[in-house]
Amino acid sequence: MTAKEGTMSNYPVEIVPDDNGTLLVTFPDVPGAVTFGETRVEALENAVDALETVLSGLIKERQDIPAPSAARGRPAVSLSLLGSLKTAVYRAMRARDWRKADLARALGLNPRQIDRLLDLRHGSTVGQLEKALRVCGRRVEIQARDLEAA
Repeated sequence: MTAKEGTMSNYPVEIVPDDNGTLLVTFPDVPGAVTFGETRVEALENAVDALETVLSGLIKERQDIPAPSAARGRPAVSLSLLGSLKTAVYRAMRARDWRKADLARALGLNPRQIDRLLDLRHGSTVGQLEKALRVCGRRVEIQARDLEAA
């Protein structure tokens, strides 16, 4: 699975001074994901929460999750490891034209458990997510990079 398919995706952000002295953060690839911070560090930390909030809504509404574009010198934020795995499972389901009920059947779980598995705020295990990806015909490959290279 490549970064474009959902693992550890870096979403570029635009950071601009707002009219009230804060820094406004928007995502060119994710309309509706907007936040702010008093400092650049705070703005980028808040950006992860804004991104996860919008992506959670897209999953709940059964919408496509936009792929990130190239950062091209812009700052970028990543979902957490679990968030990246959960979005990868969701994308894999959609690629197979599966609903939550289909994934539940394939995993031998009830649909409520699939809701939690896809909830970006729920603490699923990596093992559960790996198994879900396997039944969708995918596998996980993780690459660690220096912070400066991200």
